[in-house]
Amino acid sequence: MTLIKSISGIRGTIGGKTGDNLTPVDAVKFASAYGTWLKNYSNKEKLTVIIGRDARISGPMIHNLVVNTLIGLGIDVIDLGLSTTPTVEVAVPLEKADGGIILTASHNPKQWNALKLLNEKGEFLSGDEGAKILDIAENEAFDFSDVDSLGKIVKNDTYMDIHIQEVLSLPLVDVEAIKAAKFKVVVDGVNSSGGIIIPDLLDCLGVEVVKLYCEPNGHFPHNPEPLKEHLTDISELVVKEKADLGIVVDPDVDRLAFISEDGEMFGEEYTLVAVADYVLSKTPGNTVSNMSSSRALRDVTNLHNGTYEASAVGEVNVVELMKKNNAVIGGEGNGGIIYPELHYGRDSLVGVALFLTHLANKKMKVSELRKTYSEYFMSKNKIELTPQIDVDAILEAMTEKYKNEDIQTIDGVKIDFAENWVHLRKSNTEPIIRIYTEASTQKAADELALRIIDEIKVIANI
Repeated sequence: MTLIKSISGIRGTIGGKTGDNLTPVDAVKFASAYGTWLKNYSNKEKLTVIIGRDARISGPMIHNLVVNTLIGLGIDVIDLGLSTTPTVEVAVPLEKADGGIILTASHNPKQWNALKLLNEKGEFLSGDEGAKILDIAENEAFDFSDVDSLGKIVKNDTYMDIHIQEVLSLPLVDVEAIKAAKFKVVVDGVNSSGGIIIPDLLDCLGVEVVKLYCEPNGHFPHNPEPLKEHLTDISELVVKEKADLGIVVDPDVDRLAFISEDGEMFGEEYTLVAVADYVLSKTPGNTVSNMSSSRALRDVTNLHNGTYEASAVGEVNVVELMKKNNAVIGGEGNGGIIYPELHYGRDSLVGVALFLTHLANKKMKVSELRKTYSEYFMSKNKIELTPQIDVDAILEAMTEKYKNEDIQTIDGVKIDFAENWVHLRKSNTEPIIRIYTEASTQKAADELALRIIDEIKVIANI
């Protein structure tokens, strides 16, 4: 199977050989590297790290390995147990901890797990910091504590409730308006921690909840990535229950998708657009998303007289540009809402509360709200090349070919045409170019993708 080491953490499949998969040895090695880096980085005598996990089957095993590794390094652990990525991000600064680890492989299937690493702000590490941890792991430069200096564990299972209260206390979350709307909502928690925290949030908002796959047993009933082709069950149930909408989250609750009352997808790209529309109507300002996200956010931002800018792909890059531009909201087109008023991390709870406030104020059906936004369609493709082909040279040739267009090269090559755009990104692990296009119709997006693929094939002589 696969073990992927990157600046954002380590991710892999459970079982198999050490170094090829996420085995117990690899989990301990990488936790040791993070703990060692944190001790060097903080330069403090005593450290505290927050740990939380999603509900996947391997969670308890990886959790115990990571917690006890940190204790062996002399680091105290506040153990949140079953939790979400944004909950851990919220907990780190509230507890004045020195870092955090979320044990989740996000939208990956059940055989995957991962260690996602946070700094003392509850934010993902920078590229330089992640590179240092990879170097420590590679050289096994660990120094464990003696018996009198071991860390200790404090269990705290209240943080999902604390997280909910932090969301409810936000000025732009209108609890009374949501209660007055008397929404009925179907929730697909993909049998992970979202099946607990999203219904609990909705209960606090006076929403009638119909639960679907909300038992946190880690047996994902469908592919956990919240895409249309995986969500037929909730789409049918929303219509059957005559619900106002459906809410879908991934296993670690940092991606959010909505189903309209007619069973159609609201569109994962439009989660951020709708929430930003509401936030900007109350607090005008700037927005940021990554450059593979829809133009619809730019359109909404312009409508509210703000400035939109695109970052390189990756949450760390989005957050960095949001801080630079003092953005009031941002995120990623995969349903990731980043609302700095609470914290700099993708947070489905914030997204749900702000979206329902927006919907209550508009007094519209979800399908009607969707029609108020620019209509764009995306096509996502890839072209596989032989290892001998120079992918960078191909991207340079495409940049030259379209040099008279609006081009950005901070992350691959993005070419902005008047009516559509294409974003070309190379894989870091294999000879692949990923091709994202967007246009005003699906046909136009698909045709643009095919045209670009043909042009790449000519350049590559394949």
